[in-house]
Amino acid sequence: MARITMLSLLAFFAFIAPFTHAIKFALPAARLPIPKCIWNAAHTHALVIVTANVGPGAHQRVDIEILDSTPHRNVYLSKRDIKGETRLAVTAHGEGEVGVCFKNYLSPDIKLDMARNMSRTVDLDIDIGADAVDYNAIANQESLSGLETEMRKLEGVVKEIVDELEYLKKREERFADTNLVTNRRVQNFAWFTILALAGLGVWQILHLRSFFKRKYLID
Repeated sequence: MARITMLSLLAFFAFIAPFTHAIKFALPAARLPIPKCIWNAAHTHALVIVTANVGPGAHQRVDIEILDSTPHRNVYLSKRDIKGETRLAVTAHGEGEVGVCFKNYLSPDIKLDMARNMSRTVDLDIDIGADAVDYNAIANQESLSGLETEMRKLEGVVKEIVDELEYLKKREERFADTNLVTNRRVQNFAWFTILALAGLGVWQILHLRSFFKRKYLID
């Protein structure tokens, strides 16, 4: 019974855990190529493993750059002329998204009319957080059993869930503070509008009273 419960828990957390982000696309060549960026959410200090497999292509140079979406726009890594399979690892510096950007530069000795159909295929795998940890290597290094390895994976997944809940809590608090400040400003503007209208009404009454007195329409 305990074994069934443990397997059920492992299956549950494996289902809700983040999946590996994999994508395959063609990267067209150009003299001044527009970057092709793939963005994924990542928490602070999250490990990000990028595996890019670039297909063959003559007279083309593929560059890769890994950056984030924070206001500082941190560039974690930049590499020129990647070929075949390239594996890169970075650690996120802040909450937000981590982007993997590719550019395919066309060789200067190739005419532009010949480059219309020139491109290179990119197979991209992005592992973030617990998915990026090589638990098989850890199991071999620490001589862990199969169940102990699964428990180590479960520990990493639970930590990610706790970090996600903490991030959502902080974001909710930030939104609540913003909502409170907005309501306070709306109230202040409403009171200002009421006082301004009241003052304008009093001024109009006094002005009309003075006008009618000058015209001897009232005493």
